[in-house]
Amino acid sequence: MASQDPADPSHATFDLFVQAQSCKDVKQHFAALYQQLDIDPKDFRSFYIKLKERLNYWKAKELWKKLDKRASHPDYKQGKACTKNKCLVLGAGPCGLRTAIELSLLGAQVVVLEKRECFSRNNVLHLWPYTIYDLRWLGAKKFYGKFCTGSLDHISIRQLQLILLKVCLLLGVEVHTGVEFQGLIEPSGENGWMAKLQPGSHPAATFQFDVFISAGGGRFVPDGFKHKELRGKLAIGITTNFINGHTAAEAHVEEISGVARIYNQKFFQELLTETGINLENIVYYKDDTHYFVMTAKKKSLLKKGVIKQDYSDAKELLAPANVDHEALCRYAHDAAYFSTGGKLPDLQFAKNHAGQPDVAMFDFTCMQRAENASLVRERRGKKLLMGLVGDCLVEPFWPLGTGIARGFLASFDTAWMVRSWGMGVPHFKVLAER
Repeated sequence: MASQDPADPSHATFDLFVQAQSCKDVKQHFAALYQQLDIDPKDFRSFYIKLKERLNYWKAKELWKKLDKRASHPDYKQGKACTKNKCLVLGAGPCGLRTAIELSLLGAQVVVLEKRECFSRNNVLHLWPYTIYDLRWLGAKKFYGKFCTGSLDHISIRQLQLILLKVCLLLGVEVHTGVEFQGLIEPSGENGWMAKLQPGSHPAATFQFDVFISAGGGRFVPDGFKHKELRGKLAIGITTNFINGHTAAEAHVEEISGVARIYNQKFFQELLTETGINLENIVYYKDDTHYFVMTAKKKSLLKKGVIKQDYSDAKELLAPANVDHEALCRYAHDAAYFSTGGKLPDLQFAKNHAGQPDVAMFDFTCMQRAENASLVRERRGKKLLMGLVGDCLVEPFWPLGTGIARGFLASFDTAWMVRSWGMGVPHFKVLAER
């Protein structure tokens, strides 16, 4: 067993892993950690047990207490409910990673695939109380000290992904980034269900599984699932992120947890009179960035030159060719400046994954939702349980902050479905319950 010696290199590596602020650094420090402790990362069944035994470090022990408490829940059957199951999870967004954690606690072998190589989404999520408790029980505070301190009930998508990625790795989940899923390969010969990947030589291309969970986002729906569209009156959302210098002055600026026109008509009228900006509502959260999300009236976007030409079709209206990006930046900047009373005078745009100012405009009039959450496919006597979580199951209505709350509920429901599957419940019953 490793000694309590402060010079033990694994202690320093564990600290670096906990503090890491990028996907690449998390994976790099984690690889160094299991090499120093001489643990095989492929040995998912006993990875966490060996890690606890060999990393005799007081900071790690606080985390083990939390994870052990979670794992002791009777529903996991001491990690033996799904020991025969192999699960492929598509997408390392919050819902994909949260699902992977549950499946791992049930004893399944879990592999996560993610097309992106970095976590770069600055946008901030509103957390419902139960999601805060859930994340605390997974040790979120150990990885991110500022997690939900005081009255804070939100977190950036990037930070949430980093917390969940760290928990996944500690539990023995394999997480592969920079790999693109291109479809399922049906069983043939001795092989079971596999995934067609790009690059084709990727080690995960040989992984055979009996459970496939898609958390690939609203635009990705696997074959066999049907979606229906819910369309309402045109609503145009704008999200923007500004650099947070974490100065004392910035810290004193009050957040706006959600103000709608019907509750504060005076504010919105003054905004319109002074700037020509006409909004339905606005939210401002302070996290890694200063994050604003608002619903803008089409007429004022046309008047301010953000939208060049009016079209009745929402896709044509908001097509990149019909949007003046500089005018959009000015519109978002002026709305943010006014709504914070000019107390954020030096508003500089944070950069998105493409190195551009992080401003986006979208139509949330149309929301997609799947007609069914799960299905079973069978080829050559080999069954595959498929499930949807996150935006590809139900796209959220952002003003209510339902995205991550519903997303986590879908993760738990999906894990329960896989538990039933692993415990031999007939598949028609499994699907009927889900």
